[in-house]
Amino acid sequence: MNMSRRAAMRLVVLGLALPLTGCSYNRFVTQEEAVKAQWAQVQSQLQRRNDLVPNLVETVKGYAAHEEGVFTAIADARAKLLAAKSPGEQIEAANQQTSALGRLLAIAENYPLLRANEQFNRLMDELAGTENRIAVERMRYNEKIQEYNTSRRRFPALVTAKLFRFQDYPLFEAPPEARQVPTVNFTRP
Repeated sequence: MNMSRRAAMRLVVLGLALPLTGCSYNRFVTQEEAVKAQWAQVQSQLQRRNDLVPNLVETVKGYAAHEEGVFTAIADARAKLLAAKSPGEQIEAANQQTSALGRLLAIAENYPLLRANEQFNRLMDELAGTENRIAVERMRYNEKIQEYNTSRRRFPALVTAKLFRFQDYPLFEAPPEARQVPTVNFTRP
């Protein structure tokens, strides 16, 4: 008797929530499309940065040829970003690229002639503008994700989300390395 009472209560709750699922289904579809559109904006800016990186690396290479590890890290991060399929993989690759670029910029600080190079300065301006665009698009993406994920967890929309298998999307967070100032050491053993 107790089991049938629980089943009946579940049916009543489901029966009451079912008429509301249509509204939340449409809201989820709209929000999910907004998330995808905003992710496309993030990808566009990441691609812009990816296109700038080889020129910047080549400019710095002439001045800091012995910093091969940094150049390799940048090339690896760029390749990972190009090969990434999911937003999670792209976020991870973009964060690796951000860390590698931070190390590259720290190296550039130690070369006064490089900082005086017109091409380097132009590329740095382009990169700074791109980084600002990435930050804005990442913030907008995270806002869309927060709105979508919050809607997914509210009742009765929670029922619709589970019923139609609306997935969670990852936030684009800065990597832990971004909180640390990169160090450059020119004293090699």
